[in-house]
Amino acid sequence: MEVPGQIDHYSLDHLIATSTTACIYRGTDLNTAREVVVKIPHLACEGDSLFYNRLRREQQIGEKLDHPAIVKFFPDSKRSRAYIVMEWVNARSLRQILNESDTHTLPPDLALSLAVKLCDALEYLHSQGVVHRDLKPENILVDQDDNIKLIDFGIASLAGARRLTFGKLSQLMGTPDYVSPEQVRGKRGDPRSDIYALGVILYEMLTGSTPFPGDNPFAVMNLRLLEPPVAPREANPEVSPELQEILYRALERDPKNRYASVREFSWDLRHQDRVTAEDLPQMSDIPHPPMSRLAAALRYARMTLLPASVFAVLLYAARHT
Repeated sequence: MEVPGQIDHYSLDHLIATSTTACIYRGTDLNTAREVVVKIPHLACEGDSLFYNRLRREQQIGEKLDHPAIVKFFPDSKRSRAYIVMEWVNARSLRQILNESDTHTLPPDLALSLAVKLCDALEYLHSQGVVHRDLKPENILVDQDDNIKLIDFGIASLAGARRLTFGKLSQLMGTPDYVSPEQVRGKRGDPRSDIYALGVILYEMLTGSTPFPGDNPFAVMNLRLLEPPVAPREANPEVSPELQEILYRALERDPKNRYASVREFSWDLRHQDRVTAEDLPQMSDIPHPPMSRLAAALRYARMTLLPASVFAVLLYAARHT
């Protein structure tokens, strides 16, 4: 795609990403000479009131945030059209880093360090009344000193603001691998939903896979509503019983049973010696009684019928929120 060259006082030097709704450029603020990222919606999307409100919400949220681990948004009241300007961060996404690893994992010390930094960023975010709602490795930047930047507030929610909904699954409720069970059921999500997503990310950094792998989004969502996660120590024996207990608590299906705040999550990560956990046998070592034909049939029915119910919830949410 051809780079347009300039918009207002921003030169657009390189196209770095594109989607169905916008193009993202690396550029330069010609007034200050600082490097920036410019997110410009496609012209066809600017006439969509829902998309315009979403873009305005993202800008509104971004401008109120000021934290070293959260990407900075730059305000400007004299733009000729709708677009967003953010700081340029010389870093790679956590997804890129995981993909470059032969095991798709990180050393445990690094994984824990990044998780604690993410907790710090989320604690600030939640204190500002903001819930990210789309935490995933693609939205976490890591620089050469292992500092992080949290990006992409496209579906973040702001306390007290009017609810916005969008037609696509990922826009409505986040990315299937990281979305919380309550969001799957059509609820808006709150800080505990971010805690769940961070638990999934930490699990993935330690084991190389997400807790509920599946062939398609519905299968992934089904599993988190019906089954417990694969034991982290089963996937990676280097995970301590205490860390496994922490992951289990972050991944609780019922939000009431999760950490009440990211501060509690962070405290346990930093003080694992004070976490009570039994070193239970691995799930693969526990004998399982044979499943009756009736039980097997009922389980299959749940797995096959649930996509229809999930779709119905999403359709209802899209029309009524």
